[in-house]
Amino acid sequence: MSVSGRKAPGAAMRALEACLAAEGRWNGHVNAVVTSMAQIARLEAAAADRAASEGRWLGLLHGMTIAIKDNIDTAGVETTAGSLHFKGRVPTRDAPVIERLRRAGAVVVSKVTMHELAFGIRSFNPVIGQARNPYDLARVPGGSSGGSGIAVATGMAAGALGTDTGGSVRIPAAMTGISGLRPTHGRVPNTGSFPVSAQHDTIGPMAASVADCARIFAVIAGFDAEDPVSVEEPLPNFLPSLGDGIRGVRIGIPTNHYLEGVAADIYRAYEAALQVFERLGAELVHLPVEGAETAHAHATVMIYSDACALHAERMAEAEKWGQMTLERLRTGLQFTGTDYARAMRARESWRRTLRRIFGAIDILASPTALADPPLIDDGQSLLKTTTAYTQTTYAGAFGGLPGLSIPCGVSSRGLPIGLQLEAAPWQEPLLLRVGHAFQAVTDWHRRRPEPPRA
Repeated sequence: MSVSGRKAPGAAMRALEACLAAEGRWNGHVNAVVTSMAQIARLEAAAADRAASEGRWLGLLHGMTIAIKDNIDTAGVETTAGSLHFKGRVPTRDAPVIERLRRAGAVVVSKVTMHELAFGIRSFNPVIGQARNPYDLARVPGGSSGGSGIAVATGMAAGALGTDTGGSVRIPAAMTGISGLRPTHGRVPNTGSFPVSAQHDTIGPMAASVADCARIFAVIAGFDAEDPVSVEEPLPNFLPSLGDGIRGVRIGIPTNHYLEGVAADIYRAYEAALQVFERLGAELVHLPVEGAETAHAHATVMIYSDACALHAERMAEAEKWGQMTLERLRTGLQFTGTDYARAMRARESWRRTLRRIFGAIDILASPTALADPPLIDDGQSLLKTTTAYTQTTYAGAFGGLPGLSIPCGVSSRGLPIGLQLEAAPWQEPLLLRVGHAFQAVTDWHRRRPEPPRA
């Protein structure tokens, strides 16, 4: 189907039933769905098919099945944020992004799992337990939006919403072999979404293809007066130019930080992806990204401090927490107000540095993760694991940049490899055009995990 194409009558219900069948095949193995919304979804799919039969088009997402991360409010449907503190909580109102999805004709099919309170990459929470990577059930799917990545990769939904503080859309997208966009901070409203750090969080779309991510993004983006960090920045009608190509686009290859410690097979996939861009007419520019090495530490101060302030009272109820999450969160108690002020000054400097860098390049390219997804029982602390796997993703979030992860290869273990593309603030249309150009000549985004045997 084209980016703006319409579905034939009956197509929405057929697509939904295929997703529900995939849920039945997969969920017992990967533990992704917190709440199935099949009854509501069938009503929405029927409405989409009825409209199509009458010659009406409901919008960009007409009949598209969408899974929703369980920290985004859905009216009348439990929304736990992966926490026993919120188990049984039923919002009375849809988050603005959910309202926008439904107005555009989407079919909301399920609430999917996440790492507890969106604070880690393992996608474990005490509400439903550990989620598993569909490519290797012994490994994590990434996080915190792990359920969103699983749902798309396994066909439980055509698209999904996740949230990204420092990599929580991009990392699970990379680890489950799909595409995921972190929009510019302030582009998509966070109202009705439970945060980690309001200074960094954003809701973002996930789908197999960049084209589908682009459609979802076009629907959910836009100012919201209820969100104190929302920015009134117009989004052009970019979908018609998504396939315009990338001749002359300057793609930056960082000479520091972003490739330190990268696994050999991931580096080979990264190099091969850069060669694809070069064949498509892009210009490769090697350059240092000064300050990237310290951005992670400064972002950690702000993110952990914000999370500790948010959960100050809940932290006293240790019995309601997963041990690994609470242990990681408590490390934020060591930071002082002076540390936070220093981190804010560092962020101002980092954003000036990024403005200079994006004067010399259009896109910064790096691996999304530098190693295969960790084993569930690898014995490492959540703090150590999350720090290691956010090496390339924290800096962009600290700078408020949009970032896109797309699949670009397969590791020696047969696991997906993600390529991260970042652009200057508000340049999502360029970012999506570059990702779409890559997918027009490669097929990594079409790869799917083999269903488990019964």
